[in-house]
Amino acid sequence: MSKVKRNQIIAYSLLSLAAALTVTILLAIVFYIMSRGLAMINLAFLLEEPRRMGAEGGIYPAILGTVYLVGVTLLLATPIGVGTAIYLNEYIREGLFKKVIRFTTEALAGIPSIVFGLFGFIFFVILLRDITGGWSIISGSLTGVMMILPVVIRASEEALRNVPNPLREGSLALGTTRWYTIKKIVLPLAFPGILTSLILSIGRVVGETAAFLLTLGGSLLIPRTLFDGSRTLSLHLYMVAMETGNMDMAFGTGAVLIILIIIINFLAGALFKRLIKRFS
Repeated sequence: MSKVKRNQIIAYSLLSLAAALTVTILLAIVFYIMSRGLAMINLAFLLEEPRRMGAEGGIYPAILGTVYLVGVTLLLATPIGVGTAIYLNEYIREGLFKKVIRFTTEALAGIPSIVFGLFGFIFFVILLRDITGGWSIISGSLTGVMMILPVVIRASEEALRNVPNPLREGSLALGTTRWYTIKKIVLPLAFPGILTSLILSIGRVVGETAAFLLTLGGSLLIPRTLFDGSRTLSLHLYMVAMETGNMDMAFGTGAVLIILIIIINFLAGALFKRLIKRFS
């Protein structure tokens, strides 16, 4: 056996082992949580309000809070993030200003979530209390926007960069404006990549705990407006496990959270394939 072939076999074996180990760890975690939590899931668990600080009852307010938080966060972050990506990729050339913006987004991506939470608590919850309502879905969403903007901007910029330049040049050569070219040519082709960035952002928001502990307030009540306090499923899981010690409720919440993430990824994957087929 030649040295090149032997090295190829070793590299393939190590990469296969790494992939198998990753899948095994993931399946082990999912299986353990689901085996402990599925027994807790029923209609009452999903639709009732919690009692005794979450140790009994259901998780309906946490489900509603998660949906509200994700929806408002994406509603605010998508135009800002995609707009910034369009500006960076389509309107300005390489230079100091562009490097500063990219450095800022990369710096934001490296900041721990608890720092975002502390800033959100001081700025949105305390200083802007009259506008945001203090601990509220709005305060949590604004904090979440800061957390996911780097992901949306960089992934959207990469999607826009992958659109072939001849398509832009051909459109402009026909006398169209730059914005018309972006709207009719670039964005439709880049949309699957932009959608991927939004899917990653949903995962970041759904799985976050520390930042929302300081901005959502952790209320067990059903949020009636966006100015009410709330809690996400991840935050509910943490607070039930740490404050009440009822691990059955915690595992049940974890199982619902996993099922929710699987459903979101499945629907997003189906939509992604449909868009790829449409624009290919």
